[in-house]
Amino acid sequence: MQSLHAEWDALKAHHREIESVHMREMFAQDSSRFDTFSASACGILLDYSKNRINSETLKLLTALAARADIAGEAQRMLNGERINATEQRAVLHTALRLPASKKLMVDGVNVVEDIHAVSDQAAAFVDKVRSGEWKGYSGKPIRHIVNIGIGGSDLGPLMVCEALKPWQQRDLSLHFVSNVDGTHISETLQLVDAETTLFIIASKTFTTQETLANAHSARQWFLDQGAGTDDIAKHFAAVSTNADAVAEFGIDTDNMFRFWDWVGGRYSLWSSIGLTIRLAVGNENFDAMLAGAHKMDQHFANTPYENNLPVIMALLGVWYGNFFDVRSHVIAPYDQYLHRFPAYLQQLDMESNGKSVQMDGSACEVSTGPVIWGEPGTNGQHAFFQLLHQGTELISADFIVAAKSQNPLGRHQQMLLANCIAQTEALMRGKTEAEARAELEAKGAEDIDILSRHKVFSGNRPTNTLIFDELNPNVLGALIALYEHKVFVQGKIWGLNSFDQWGVELGKELASTVLGELESGNPGEHDSSTLGLINYCLQRHS
Repeated sequence: MQSLHAEWDALKAHHREIESVHMREMFAQDSSRFDTFSASACGILLDYSKNRINSETLKLLTALAARADIAGEAQRMLNGERINATEQRAVLHTALRLPASKKLMVDGVNVVEDIHAVSDQAAAFVDKVRSGEWKGYSGKPIRHIVNIGIGGSDLGPLMVCEALKPWQQRDLSLHFVSNVDGTHISETLQLVDAETTLFIIASKTFTTQETLANAHSARQWFLDQGAGTDDIAKHFAAVSTNADAVAEFGIDTDNMFRFWDWVGGRYSLWSSIGLTIRLAVGNENFDAMLAGAHKMDQHFANTPYENNLPVIMALLGVWYGNFFDVRSHVIAPYDQYLHRFPAYLQQLDMESNGKSVQMDGSACEVSTGPVIWGEPGTNGQHAFFQLLHQGTELISADFIVAAKSQNPLGRHQQMLLANCIAQTEALMRGKTEAEARAELEAKGAEDIDILSRHKVFSGNRPTNTLIFDELNPNVLGALIALYEHKVFVQGKIWGLNSFDQWGVELGKELASTVLGELESGNPGEHDSSTLGLINYCLQRHS
């Protein structure tokens, strides 16, 4: 952050000038504000005009991006440099989207060749399953796919499969198991039958505690249904790098699909972790999603900051988080197919930038990643939008919507669009007390002095709107990549390594210790709360 102090101080001074200006005034003074503060790329229109900014704000924010050398940092990532310094790894989820004709050398290896070799292996497997050529142990084709993973091995595939449901092969039923709570795997197994079910075990090391517990329970259930150990190879496949452990489980290593240490879990749906996506929507649609993401990669790498969608969104997040003290950001997709998108972005953003240590080991000087949350519209309007409109905290939001529905039905899409657009207008405009009084007087209401105050909305609440023609594989790929690069930019400005997750590890280590104590019945030394909880559980399982 030291190198950014001049730009930071300029933004602080500008914030003092603009913080009391209402967006109503900004729109009233500039009829072309939408044209000035909107940008398009890869089939996505970003309207960011309903933000507390003016041309000077954008100038100062892009100067911040320039000083942080975002363009140079992006090239370092795209070129395969080891930007994940704490783990000494490249960060190359973007390489997973490169066409086969491209070349990218990392440690003397053209990774594009390796990527497409695994992709071809996965594509051939997928074609066999989807066509019915692949048969289970009793000769029946596969009708159920159960994805067993956790974190990025679950959130990404699940989100995409839901988003692209119109492209799914409907005689293949998709199921996802992630929680180590036995209820998750038990309830799923009641929906499938052993003869027609294919389990995809997604674990890079094949040692992930929750995933392996669910995998072994599925294996035992499979054998209990009358199948033999030789039949496991027909009903289990693995996405992993640990061939020995995969083979020991009983999976044919020909049906093990590898990926690389430069693929982070929350960026892994583009890799063989996306095997379940391929099975759901087919290779052609998966490739279209990759193409959309690659197009956004090129836009990010080659577009000036002031027209660069990921950079603009990242800078707006910095503007609110660090100058308006906004600690919470809502994702509001007005598309039921995107109902898991907020949960996916929670991991992408909060696991990447939920950090307090900079790359050089020093403490962060400013606030970093916000809390990400949300639900699909219009459900959210009847749940938490009250807080957005009249709560005491300023909360920023992204509204995401398609102009066209995959399921045109009467007035539904017009109603959806109307609600989406109107909410952003309401959050921007608000309602003054004079306007509230006038409405109540027109209705002949009583107790106007008190009631009018309850109907006041401050407005001036910032939103972005992302709108596209329709949600399809290509646009979805671009949308996901847009948010990936937004997170990257913010991490660079805050001086973070967005590609490690050491905060996850301590809980895992302590859980392993407590598990041993619960299973042995002999608790070790802990604080009184932890010891009390362990003893409570032991007493009820004795």
